[in-house]
Order: sequence, then structure tokens, then C-alpha cells
Amino acid sequence: MAFTDFKSIMQVQETYGIKYAQEDYIQYQDIEPSSVFLEEFAFSQRHINVFASEAARCENVIYPVLREVYKKYADCFTLWSHQSISCDMELSGTPNYLISTKSALGKTVLGSPIIVIVEAKRSDFVEGWGQCLAELVAAQRMNGDDTIPVYGIVTDGALWEFGKLERNLFTQNESVLAISDLKRVFGAIGYLMHVILPNA
Repeated sequence: MAFTDFKSIMQVQETYGIKYAQEDYIQYQDIEPSSVFLEEFAFSQRHINVFASEAARCENVIYPVLREVYKKYADCFTLWSHQSISCDMELSGTPNYLISTKSALGKTVLGSPIIVIVEAKRSDFVEGWGQCLAELVAAQRMNGDDTIPVYGIVTDGALWEFGKLERNLFTQNESVLAISDLKRVFGAIGYLMHVILPNA
């Protein structure tokens, strides 16, 4: 099935025998957006209708935020945009964004996918999480070790939700973050990368 065929967390749970929990597990790294980023971000908010469409949200809000946080961890990870992944005939598709370990073969080869980011189309977080959890199952299988957590983010640009899959347990973070609290969004994304750093 394509990732987009999954329309809810429950559907993925029933298909793959995944348990569900809620917990505020996210901690927050102290990451300050650069002054250049803040100026560009404010310019876009002021002059562009950044929530006019899915593409506008991705280009003007979601990707710039991910890229800015990612810069701090670029020596260890690779940021992918619309990179197709497939673990078998059952699970395949194209996540909006991925963060993977760096491949020894270079930036053109996908390493182990560790963070999956899904844009909630029409701000539909129920469907967004169905797709994201299916992608986390695929990432877990690609990594070949279900004891290593894989992390998911579902966002419509304005709101940011977080979850993780470890073994057969999916844990959804209880707190939902708003882009108006930019430093907290940065800190949460940074936390995901920090906890999976080698020797963290």
C-alpha cells in the first residue's frame, strides 16, 4: 500500500499490531533561530500568503524551519525533500521530508531514515498521522532494528505535532506546538536530532 492509503493511526495500528500511548516526552534544545532566518521568515509572513496552499506552507514555513534547525546537525544527518522510500511491496511512497543518517556513499544515497515529516493536507491531522505512522513503520523496517526509535512530525505549518515509534509502540506527544512559539518548535525538532546523535 502507498503511505497515503492509510487514513488514520488506528488503521496502521490494526494492520501492523501497533500499540498506542500518549506522553509528553519531548524536551527542548536551546536553539536560537539566526537573525537572518528571523528576518527572512518575518518578510515571508508579512508579504506572502504563506498558508494559501499546501505548496505555500511547505516552501515558506515548513522547509525553512526544518532547514534552519538541521544546519546545527548537518555533520551527522542528511535532510531530504520528497525522497521516495520503500521497504517492501507493502509500504512505499514519498514523505514530504526526511532526516536520515549520513551515508558513507555521500549525500546522494539515503542513510537510515530517522525522522519523517508529513505536511497535514487541508490541516487534516488524523489523515496526516495515518500516513506518517505508515512511513515510520517503513523506516523502522528499513533500519532493520525496531529497538531504535524513529520519529514523526505532522504539521500544517501553523501547528506542529510529534510522535515516535519504538518496537511496536507508537507514542504521540501530548503537547501541540504553534509556529508563533518559534523557539519552542526549533527546540523540539532539535531534541529529536540530539537524542539520536552518536554518543549523545
